[in-house]
Amino acid sequence: MPLDRNGIAKRIAQELRDGYYVNLGIGIPTLVANYIPEGMNVVLQSENGLLGIGPFPTEDEVDPDLINAGKQTITMIPGASLFSSADSFAMIRGEHIDLTILGAMEVSENGDIANWKIPGKMVKGMGGAMDLVAAAKNIIVAMQQVNKAGESKLLPKCTLPLTGVRCVKKVVTELGVYEILPEGGFKLVEKAPDVTIDDIKKATAGKLVIADEVKDIVI
Repeated sequence: MPLDRNGIAKRIAQELRDGYYVNLGIGIPTLVANYIPEGMNVVLQSENGLLGIGPFPTEDEVDPDLINAGKQTITMIPGASLFSSADSFAMIRGEHIDLTILGAMEVSENGDIANWKIPGKMVKGMGGAMDLVAAAKNIIVAMQQVNKAGESKLLPKCTLPLTGVRCVKKVVTELGVYEILPEGGFKLVEKAPDVTIDDIKKATAGKLVIADEVKDIVI
């Protein structure tokens, strides 16, 4: 079966490494905070000025003054630090973030990402996404592979306004895990259990390259 949102987050949590500083974007990426491997030292950063995000709070732990960039209530781990958004963006622009996990509306086979605006819909601005895609050492996208109309969101070329160009390294969807090839293309390296290669081909509009050995995702 295809992965659900939590399944996508659990798979991406496997990309974390001890000592990483990680920024979580809005949407599915925020769920990664709940699945950091036990005993691993990973520091989650929020662009509104926090180092040390913990798991989502229980009802008894909710503090309305403690939120992430997506205005969701969060917890802090011991030793967490609060600071200004100016310092937070200095950290991002100074390339001190090891991994950024973002949601997306579209990703192209060249690693372009569109995740901030749908033409005709009012938005307040691009926010921190432009800084994150420009300065992060590694960018992984967590997204649904098809939209509500069943159309692929892994495309030859993005149709929505771009957030960043040739910046995405890996995409994790409900159907599979894809590496973006330097020459362009989505290389399928893992697939959701019971999802077939034909299912994935139908859901991928961009260039799809099948790895010699495609393993089932284990979470």
